[in-house]
Amino acid sequence: MAGSDTTPFLSQADDPEDGPVPGTPGLPGSVGNAKSGEPEIPDREGLQRITGLSPAHSALIVAVLCYINLLNYMDRFTVAGVLPDIEQFFDIGDSSSGLIQTVFISSYMVLAPVFGYLGDRYNRKYLMCGGIAFWSLVTLGSSFIPRERFWLLLLTRGLVGVGEASYSTIAPTLIADLFVADQRSRMLSVFYFAIPVGSGLGYIAGSKVKDVAGDWHWALRVTPGLGVVAVLLLFLVVREPPRGAVERHSDSPPLNPTSWWADLRALARNPSFTLSSLGFTAVAFVTGSLALWAPAFLLRSRVVLGETPPCLPGDSCSSSDSLIFGLITCLTGVLGVGLGVEISRRLRRSNPRADPLVCAAGLLGSAPFLFLSLACARGSIVATYIFIFIGETLLSMNWAIVADILLYVVIPTRRSTAEAFQIVLSHLLGDAGSPYLIGLISDRLRRSWPPSFLSEFRALQLSLMLCAFVGALGGAAFLGTAIFIEGDRRRAQLHAQGLLPEAGSTDDRIVVPQRGRSTRVPVSSVLI
Repeated sequence: MAGSDTTPFLSQADDPEDGPVPGTPGLPGSVGNAKSGEPEIPDREGLQRITGLSPAHSALIVAVLCYINLLNYMDRFTVAGVLPDIEQFFDIGDSSSGLIQTVFISSYMVLAPVFGYLGDRYNRKYLMCGGIAFWSLVTLGSSFIPRERFWLLLLTRGLVGVGEASYSTIAPTLIADLFVADQRSRMLSVFYFAIPVGSGLGYIAGSKVKDVAGDWHWALRVTPGLGVVAVLLLFLVVREPPRGAVERHSDSPPLNPTSWWADLRALARNPSFTLSSLGFTAVAFVTGSLALWAPAFLLRSRVVLGETPPCLPGDSCSSSDSLIFGLITCLTGVLGVGLGVEISRRLRRSNPRADPLVCAAGLLGSAPFLFLSLACARGSIVATYIFIFIGETLLSMNWAIVADILLYVVIPTRRSTAEAFQIVLSHLLGDAGSPYLIGLISDRLRRSWPPSFLSEFRALQLSLMLCAFVGALGGAAFLGTAIFIEGDRRRAQLHAQGLLPEAGSTDDRIVVPQRGRSTRVPVSSVLI
């Protein structure tokens, strides 16, 4: 009986360590092509056959998505570029100013799961078209609010989150369905270049349009017109590729969406996803705080140093800091995103954990430089800008890599949901509250000191130092991600290729060899 094939020799059916035999096409390393030991990656002709789109058309789709992403962040930070003028116009303090960004991010965060669910199940192109059209109309309307209706400005900034949620949760999954492997990493890096560049252009457009028009309201009227162009480009250029087709075997069945609760349970059990999302939350906290408060902090620093007159009620705030900080954000973003992707790509050849390790190095390295930029602000504005430049470059190394991690540790049919919940987590604990928190701490500190321009500067300086501490915590989360990244990536690859059954209704089943073949039976039917 010991040698009989009916002996209950038990094995885990979904254990990736058991996996398929060598020679199975499409798998990484030794489990890929038996001859070369490399994964079977579709070439250009293969991708065109799978997606139905030529390489040039696929690249054009990425260009359109990149343009919209740039516009997305440009609109978001136009408000920060004219924040001192908004404070003067509505006669509000630091905590109310921080609330402008917090309301927007909170709305964006709440709506992201809705569009994530829809994006995994319905046509992504039309979802984005509708969201961006709505966002453009609301942004235009926010530029006509009278000074006694500050609450209405908060409401419109909250509604802007509808459009941004419809886009940010869906666009990366389109890129994932058009490209694979290094091609996908490069296209994602192009897509995420738009975040720092668009943010910088928001500061620049806000300050310059205000100067030319003599009224900060016109700064909010630039992006709606560009949004109309974005909707037309989406409608005319973008095509919907089949979900996950570029990662499947040609003979494997298409992946079917699971229930929303099943998606959430699977994501919660994915340590690489949860830890990398926590690390990205720290990035969002720091960038959200700096995005809103850095220009105002630099202006207060110049006032204390005697380089700029104070911003008095009824006057337009005259400062070049929004323009300079915008240029720094553009440059450090391009440099940091490109540097992070290239370093990770090279290290990946020898270390499969390169992606989270590069993210950890970027965050841990940025923390001391951001602290020094704040500490030096009272002595030298030049030193402050130098340290900001280095800190933001290191911080920007994370953007494209974090997106790539999500796409290769999560299966195609739940990627929009994963994007949505990463957005929720990173904004809930990150930049949804950080601008308001920094403003609130600043206001509390100011109340304990005699009123002066120095006390305003010191209060904001000390409150912003929280960012360095949060950045270090984020680096620790990415170090944790490095522990689990290999196993989670392998499980997602096997599932996408139809070689690993979905956990769910068959969770309680095991494989038992019977008469020369393996049969899946319930655990309860086997006596051990």
